[in-house]
Amino acid sequence: MRLTESENVELKKSTSELKAGVISLAAMLNKHQRGELWFGIKNDGTAIGQSISDASLREVSRAIGDHIDPKVYPTVEQAMVGEKPCIRVLVEGKDVPYFAYGRAYVRVGDEDRQLSAKGLEGLILQKNRDHLRWDAETCDRAALEDISSGKLKSFLKTCGLKYDTLPNSLEKLGLIRDGKLLNAAVLCFARKPEKFLPNARLRCATFGTADTTVTLDMKDFTGGVFTLIQKAEEYILEHINIGMRLNGLLRVDVPEIDPEAFREAIINAFCHRDYREYDSVNIAVFKDRLEIRSPGLLYGGLTVADIRNKMVSVRRNELLAELFQRSHRIEKWGRGIKLILEREPATEFEELGTVLFVARFWRKDLEKGISEKIGVASEKTSEKTSEKILGVISADKTISARQVAKILGLTPRAVENQIAKLREMGVLKRIGPDKGGHWEVSGD
Repeated sequence: MRLTESENVELKKSTSELKAGVISLAAMLNKHQRGELWFGIKNDGTAIGQSISDASLREVSRAIGDHIDPKVYPTVEQAMVGEKPCIRVLVEGKDVPYFAYGRAYVRVGDEDRQLSAKGLEGLILQKNRDHLRWDAETCDRAALEDISSGKLKSFLKTCGLKYDTLPNSLEKLGLIRDGKLLNAAVLCFARKPEKFLPNARLRCATFGTADTTVTLDMKDFTGGVFTLIQKAEEYILEHINIGMRLNGLLRVDVPEIDPEAFREAIINAFCHRDYREYDSVNIAVFKDRLEIRSPGLLYGGLTVADIRNKMVSVRRNELLAELFQRSHRIEKWGRGIKLILEREPATEFEELGTVLFVARFWRKDLEKGISEKIGVASEKTSEKTSEKILGVISADKTISARQVAKILGLTPRAVENQIAKLREMGVLKRIGPDKGGHWEVSGD
């Protein structure tokens, strides 16, 4: 067994580093409500062992009891790592914030960072928030007339349920209390949720490089959560590369990132995000990757390792998750991460700072990736696509790029890219504005 340091594991060479070890325990408790501390192991995982006696075990236990507040009751025991005797300390506690030697710390990666006054305030607020979940709080400014019966009827039909009256239907879904709408009802079924919930918003951007220095496109969307999920899917498909394969005589589009994988990540972002944070769900398409960013870290003490290696889910928004499950958008037992990794094994998950969770998908080189995988030569495909586009335009000189895409079964972005190349080559020319103008094709 070779241990490594992480957000809930700390390694120390010996009990001479006891004070630093106690601080690490408090930091891990504040981040994940549990921590594991080893003495006798170097920080690179090499077990060197140390002298252990009943007195040394009591010393460790006493230091934790005396210097962590509120009190915790650790398990302190001798454990063999290889052939080296080491001390293992396990501690759990949910009474955050925890202080070590009078100061509060939080675990970030394998480091212990002292909390600022603002960070400490956020930790206390988070503790209090958990007593009443955001999605189950009443939205006092919203009324029944703000709810779209059409949205509600469509949802109930998806769930295999019947629509009664508006109040009765909401009551059956648990979305109304004492005559007042809950936040989940407004987020899902209001005509304009953003009127009451400013963070009912999706922000999308495409960048020309691997960072944010060159912005190619930026769009913001508002609306109900199910609409925003659809908009996020559409935006990604419009801004990543699409390859193709032939299924018999039929053309089948093959996006460079599996749509089922990123769709699951989008749904998770909207379902499990922290809606008390003002920020939106963000979609960022970079030259080399796609990132889906949601406000709020993993909930309930889960770690990135937990969600990658165990089929486990702790829900921040129970009521919202129930609505997603009823409409078959998520599964009860949290198989979403497993599905993502089955379809895109290289996917990375990361917590950034104290406010953001990121799902990261790496884009594939179409010529070396998709083309080799599905046996399609991209240059030949591009030539054939250009010929088809020219054929459609020759038949109707006033046609729009979007109409061409619809006729040929291509994405609007793919058609626009091909048209741009044809114009650069002098094969195609636009006369007049987008509306009211027409095309000229060389040789016609």
